[in-house]
Amino acid sequence: MRTPVYWSSALDDIPAPDYADMTIGVLPRSAPEDPRTWAEGIFSPAAMPRWIVAALGLRQALVPLLGIPRAPRDTFRVDRVEGEEALIVANDRHLDFRCGVAVDVAARLVRVTTTVRLKGWRGRVYFWPVRLAHPIVVHAMLSSAQRRLA
Repeated sequence: MRTPVYWSSALDDIPAPDYADMTIGVLPRSAPEDPRTWAEGIFSPAAMPRWIVAALGLRQALVPLLGIPRAPRDTFRVDRVEGEEALIVANDRHLDFRCGVAVDVAARLVRVTTTVRLKGWRGRVYFWPVRLAHPIVVHAMLSSAQRRLA
């Protein structure tokens, strides 16, 4: 029996995160196996559930109140692909964010690993509500991508 390895380059970049989570979904039989395709599919604003797009819009409106700059449009662009994983890198004044999107073809799984390093009080205040919603949001985005890419 094969023992899967669930290490992510998101943990290489931020080995002692203030927040980390992993969401795993089934790789549909007819879906592409390219991790970049999956990362771009999961984070495509055109393909996200509408309520997530609305939440991101609300985030853009509210963060200046904390002295945090609005996120640029390319915040979720793929920085690099290493083997079976695409890595998204975003560093900002209030936090550093990594998201590894991996495709395990043998196990027929897609894995989304997030790590966050908070910076100062702004990061802690900003991330308090995000921490609660993050697993729900990522699961919804992955489920949407599974339906579209199947």
